[in-house]
Amino acid sequence: MSVGAWEPENQESNTSSRQELDKALLEKLLTAMGTDTESLTTLDDELKEANWLAGLPAQQWLEESAVMDGEQIWALIRFFTLAEMQLPDWQGGAESPVIPLAKSLRQRKSPLTREQLLWIRQHSDNRYLPYGPL
Repeated sequence: MSVGAWEPENQESNTSSRQELDKALLEKLLTAMGTDTESLTTLDDELKEANWLAGLPAQQWLEESAVMDGEQIWALIRFFTLAEMQLPDWQGGAESPVIPLAKSLRQRKSPLTREQLLWIRQHSDNRYLPYGPL
């Protein structure tokens, strides 16, 4: 008699719709942030409740940002910085999407400006933003 290894059921099938980045939702988010807003209270409920976006893996944000321009990436950085502070149940900390998004700008040789870094500091108490744990 052989003893096999127990492998847990693949949970991804239950959450796959939440693991994939919905392009329409992302476009809505970018449009909402295009107004240079600093308050997320006026966002529609679909965006406010999309807190699962903050839990997507860093690699997924790096891949997604590869097809975005710098302004779109900055809009996402602003959104996730504000969401962590203003919306309930939005995780951040050392796993914040701001970190891979800022990294994508550095990889392009167009890192965040001093003004952008100051903006992040003024709008967040997350000590890991924008570069992650050092």
